[in-house]
Amino acid sequence: MDLSLWQYQFRIIMLGDSTVGKSSLLKRYTEDAFLENINQTVGVDFYVHFLEVEPGVRIKLQFWDTAGQERFRSVTRSYYRNSVGGLLVFDVTNRASFDHVKDWHDEVCERVVPHRVMFTLLGHKSDCDADDHSERVISREEAEKLASRMGMPYVEASAKTGNNVQEAFDVLSRRIYDGLLSGEVELREGWDGVKHNWIIISIYK
Repeated sequence: MDLSLWQYQFRIIMLGDSTVGKSSLLKRYTEDAFLENINQTVGVDFYVHFLEVEPGVRIKLQFWDTAGQERFRSVTRSYYRNSVGGLLVFDVTNRASFDHVKDWHDEVCERVVPHRVMFTLLGHKSDCDADDHSERVISREEAEKLASRMGMPYVEASAKTGNNVQEAFDVLSRRIYDGLLSGEVELREGWDGVKHNWIIISIYK
């Protein structure tokens, strides 16, 4: 794929407590790599990936990987407003990270008005089911109920094995694209959540 050819750009923010594995998920998705020990994000890191959301429609995905620690929240909050998508990540072996999901969601929603952010809930470290050293504390059923209450899809994935990682990002990207087509997501002047590449769109038309 020619990386210079894309019709839309989506900005997506990674949300969740520290150590839930946001950076590991992005590294697996963008580089197909996994590191057992990865440095914690300080402030915000940046990733790019390209996706063909449907035949002939190429999306440039810009990811903002935010630090989960409270001391960096003032920095990460500044990125909320110019995001169109949010991947809410919790660790299925960590009850506190699950309990904080709604706090992350509400904090973003309060700061993006009048814009709309499309969310997907992701239960990370699903490989723990086969790991004798980790004990799962959040069931799929409990997570699905929370996702349903908040009006978003739920996906379980593992950066370690790669299972469902691409699916999780594809679900969110498709949700944003469908929202754009339906008018649920609107292009607004001065907002960077979604951008058109007008030159490429003209060529394809």
